[in-house]
Amino acid sequence: MQDFLLELGNGFAFIARQKRIHIDGDDFFIDLVFYNRLLQCFVLIEIKTHKLSHQDNGQLQMYVNYYDRIEKTDFEKPSIGILLCADKNNAVVKFTLPENNRNIVASKYELYLPTENELLEELKKELDNV
Repeated sequence: MQDFLLELGNGFAFIARQKRIHIDGDDFFIDLVFYNRLLQCFVLIEIKTHKLSHQDNGQLQMYVNYYDRIEKTDFEKPSIGILLCADKNNAVVKFTLPENNRNIVASKYELYLPTENELLEELKKELDNV
């Protein structure tokens, strides 16, 4: 978990895994909930092992709306939703989300190990920054 948080960037605090929210008799579970103290907002992450669908976007939008209307306080900024999926259709993402959307992001994740050359390049960049 520590490595994952460090990859996200500064200011992240882990809140919950499989966070249960209860809405009018129905239970839903958010995969990961974080709070970013620098951005002063909740960050909700949904992980899908299949190709992204419009239902997935709608599900995450509901979670973001819930957090903004129920959990967020007045001084906090709007929640951010991140949907990680095995594959996506950019047109489906475009038409599922509002045109002025700034709070939901859908991204394809890839499971692979970097090559030896990629690792050496990253190491060189890090050493040059020290």
